[in-house]
Amino acid sequence: MKITAYKQLKYLTCIAVLILSSCQQKTEVIQHSVAVNRPNILFIPIDDIRPELGCYGNSDVISPNIDKLASNGVVFNRAYCQQAVCTASRTSLLTGLRPDSTQVWDLKTHFRDQMPNLVSLPQFFKNNGYYSVGLGKTFHNTLQDSLAWNEYLHIDGFPFDPDAVYVNRDNIIAQKEIELKRLKAGHAKVDKYGFIYSKTRSSEMGLVDNDDAYYDGAQTTMAIKKLRELKDKDEPFFLSVGYYKPHLPFNAPKKYWDLYNRADIKLAENQYHPKDSPSYTVHGDAELRGYVDAKSNLPYPNENNWDEDKQRELKHAYYACISYIDAQIGRIMDELERLNLKDNTIVVLWGDHGWKLGEHNGWGKQTNYEIDTRVPLIISGAKVVAKGETSNALTEFVDVYPTLCDVTGFEIPEYLQGTSLKPLLENPKATVKDAAYSQFLLGRFGPLKERESEKMGYTVRTDRYRYVEWYDWEANKNAVGEFLGKELFDHEKDAQENTNIANDPANKELIKTLSSQLKAGFSTL
Repeated sequence: MKITAYKQLKYLTCIAVLILSSCQQKTEVIQHSVAVNRPNILFIPIDDIRPELGCYGNSDVISPNIDKLASNGVVFNRAYCQQAVCTASRTSLLTGLRPDSTQVWDLKTHFRDQMPNLVSLPQFFKNNGYYSVGLGKTFHNTLQDSLAWNEYLHIDGFPFDPDAVYVNRDNIIAQKEIELKRLKAGHAKVDKYGFIYSKTRSSEMGLVDNDDAYYDGAQTTMAIKKLRELKDKDEPFFLSVGYYKPHLPFNAPKKYWDLYNRADIKLAENQYHPKDSPSYTVHGDAELRGYVDAKSNLPYPNENNWDEDKQRELKHAYYACISYIDAQIGRIMDELERLNLKDNTIVVLWGDHGWKLGEHNGWGKQTNYEIDTRVPLIISGAKVVAKGETSNALTEFVDVYPTLCDVTGFEIPEYLQGTSLKPLLENPKATVKDAAYSQFLLGRFGPLKERESEKMGYTVRTDRYRYVEWYDWEANKNAVGEFLGKELFDHEKDAQENTNIANDPANKELIKTLSSQLKAGFSTL
């Protein structure tokens, strides 16, 4: 089956740009009409965090501060990102548009290069009278958006991309040796602060007492200082504090490691490729393979399982990072309350995608499966009627932009592709949509065994099923090519998505229905 929609996509993109330009002009006109009683917005993106927290029912993870935040808001139990890779996911949430509309499917593309007049979420609030401040990783860390912020802050003494920061002497020495080799070979890339990005081990038990030794602690200290300044401003604020952990390397102070007993940490139950699924759907492009302690011994998904001791070490490190970030969020929330800002501030906490910790014998993100596309999303504080509730309604990241417009009293831009979740903040048992949609472009993220071309997978998640279609991807046209295969998972019987039942003749009519629903959700199909 051959499907081409390049002309249609180009047409839709042109129309979108015209609409967006008009909307941008409109927001600039009304930016001085903001009422003084509009709520502040505290935005908390967290990199690579799974929806495995106390408030999501995981008693193994120690997250008291996020759980407390959830008790003052709504936990979205079935929220999904639009693509399980950082740049594409964040772009989708921050523009309210799906990846096929922004044409951002990889880590390197900036949405401004595709749609320069697009009004991003923080930019919308800045244009409408909010004072916007960005710290850390909101957009992809190396692809910032200067139009979004009145201020964008960075901590002195840290690299521009501060996820690979080590504090222990042995790791710092190893890091410097790597940098020296790159300098001698002429391969070193120096960032604007004079640092060379280099990584060594995949985790570190930091022998420090001060949380500010790592970037996330230091930026929390800066965020607290900035909150004190923002309190005295006449206009409401949009403050984004984007956390890097638990992104690799899983580095956190020792005291957070000490919260866990490694022997008690459970390993993934389904350490195998989904049965009867195409071989490429769980791939070996794990970024983990770039670290010295995983480079030579990390198996590919179709090989044997990783050494159990190494699995426990890495999962222990991941949990420590979550507890470290949880403590930083507690610091911010305590200051928000001390400054008497809590009652008039909406807090939005979200993670950009999931992350496999051995599930499907994978270590990383970048699939169309539940483990990678399901994400944490909590909306708390002002304008939330249902406090301490959980919603099982299907929701998506494209819904965040229209939701914040809606609850702050602004007209929702018509071009946005999401749906306001305001009804769920009032009644979590309500529904706002019948399905959630995600996609993944395979082939843009480094070498992979047995890969010959780029492939695009599109998935629809309904109340009961996940259905996926895979196509060849024609990169020169940004369009789908030949149909390659399909996957179907029944969540009533197979919540871990371990067995593909798309080839069962009994599911022929169901697949026909789901395929139509999938195509209705993507303009390119």
